[in-house]
Amino acid sequence: MKYHQVVVVGAGLAGLRAAIECNRHNVKVAVLSKVHPLRSHSLAAQGGVNASLGNNLRGGQDSWEKHAFDTVKGSDYLADQDAVQRFTKEAPERIYEMDHWGCPFTRDGNGLIAQRPFGGAGFPRTCYAADLTGHVLLHSLYEKAVAYELNSERENFVFYDEYFASGLLVEDGKCQGVAAIRMDTGEIEAIRADAVIMATGGAGRLFGNTTNALISTAYGMAMPYWKGVALKDMEFVQFHPTSLFGTNILMTEGCRGEGGYLMNNKGDRFLANYSDSAKAMEVAPRDIVARNITRELLEGRGFGKDNGEYVHLDLRHLGKKKIMTRLPGIRDLSINFVEVGPIIEPIPVQPGTHYSMGGIDTDGDGRTEMPGLYAAGECGCVSVHGANRLGGNSLLETLVYGKISGESAAEDVIGGLASDAGDAEKAFEGEKEFIEQIRAMDGDELPADLRDELQEIMVSNVSVFREGKKLKQAHEKVQELRERYKNIKVRYKGARFNWDLIWAMQLKANLDVAEALVKGALDREECRGSHFRADFTSRDDEKWLKHTLAFFEDKGARMDSKEVTLGKWVPKERKY
Repeated sequence: MKYHQVVVVGAGLAGLRAAIECNRHNVKVAVLSKVHPLRSHSLAAQGGVNASLGNNLRGGQDSWEKHAFDTVKGSDYLADQDAVQRFTKEAPERIYEMDHWGCPFTRDGNGLIAQRPFGGAGFPRTCYAADLTGHVLLHSLYEKAVAYELNSERENFVFYDEYFASGLLVEDGKCQGVAAIRMDTGEIEAIRADAVIMATGGAGRLFGNTTNALISTAYGMAMPYWKGVALKDMEFVQFHPTSLFGTNILMTEGCRGEGGYLMNNKGDRFLANYSDSAKAMEVAPRDIVARNITRELLEGRGFGKDNGEYVHLDLRHLGKKKIMTRLPGIRDLSINFVEVGPIIEPIPVQPGTHYSMGGIDTDGDGRTEMPGLYAAGECGCVSVHGANRLGGNSLLETLVYGKISGESAAEDVIGGLASDAGDAEKAFEGEKEFIEQIRAMDGDELPADLRDELQEIMVSNVSVFREGKKLKQAHEKVQELRERYKNIKVRYKGARFNWDLIWAMQLKANLDVAEALVKGALDREECRGSHFRADFTSRDDEKWLKHTLAFFEDKGARMDSKEVTLGKWVPKERKY
């Protein structure tokens, strides 16, 4: 049985930053990932990362307090304000740290880190590297992690690439490590640890119209959920206003931050026609822009079939030079996937499922209620995003809370937190049995069929606009799929790179987490942030200014709640 003081599950930005922080505290750490670190979905982030550096003074001087207010307001007051203030205070330090570690940020005319406007922000505070910000951040952090690996004793910093974390080793209410499938051999291994940090990203693949990569399933959220840890605020899912029509590849908010227009088939910048977006226009918060695009499509003022499939993202007026220097990736994606050259043609876009505001319930230090278990990044919910995340805050969360969770785990391990080899061995036997039970399944249902039906009902009934009747239908459908899952067939029974087995396991996670998400959306009878109920058109702070908690039970999620941590910013009445 392998042993490390800390195991980080996930090798994206949050996972790498957590591992680096553990190593800086002289704690032996291992990073486990089902893909090579440089294939993590963090790579796909485009537009930028927020921090109140104040390098762009359009609109006045920025500050962490202004960043915090914008974040709380954007969250529709569901974010915990103590966490938000820590988040925004630490933002400049994390950006300068990445700059000093070699991240090639775009520079302004004075040689300072360039900043662009993003939705919901009062200032141009989004630092960026053209439209490849996640790409360069991930490469820079991976280089730093490899340097730590090479400069320490070999066992002090270890990568386990292409290891699929299949379950947590939990005994007596404490996390003792993880079970994992070594994909190249099929061997099931136990990796014992004093602390485990979950950093597995979001669950976009619950939906069929997602900007997320194929690897972005709910499995990382399900691992703690199955062991009794709550999932928090799962009903809040962000639908990005601009994904590429047909593929839902992300068209960064940076397109609009640089001055791009959204146009309907009348040639109008239609956001001016809606009171909630008339002032900020294309850089209004994402939930508002996504809803107003959807309204245009429902009214037949778009393009495509019945004028209801997409609107135009028009960059032509920005000019060739700006597009080639600030948005080169967007140009390449448009040409390669829809044969549209944005220098001379508008880009067809539609809202797409993008981000999970909810996730594994943690406190402000990244700790869960289970001793030895921590979470950071999109799979966790601290909560700094509340009901709606501002663009540019997700990459910042990976850096800030990756560092914080790594620091918390290291401090706890140094302080005496220790796993028990005997307990871990007992838990490992249960995890092996779970894997082999799924491998042996030989029923009539194909996992891919269930996956497609899940994604279809989530898109049609749990999307930008929600309504009680449709949510009930979605909940019934998900429960039906969970029952049918018991009769699936895993066709390939072999060991090496058994993706049939892994996808079947991930389907179970998607079904269980989707049930919690739909149940939360059905229970929350109000509009707040990304959660828009057509049958409850006001925000109800008296009843629903609270976090929802979902606890796993075989029959379906058991729902509970906890208070939101408020501060000096108090919500005012709002109607949608």
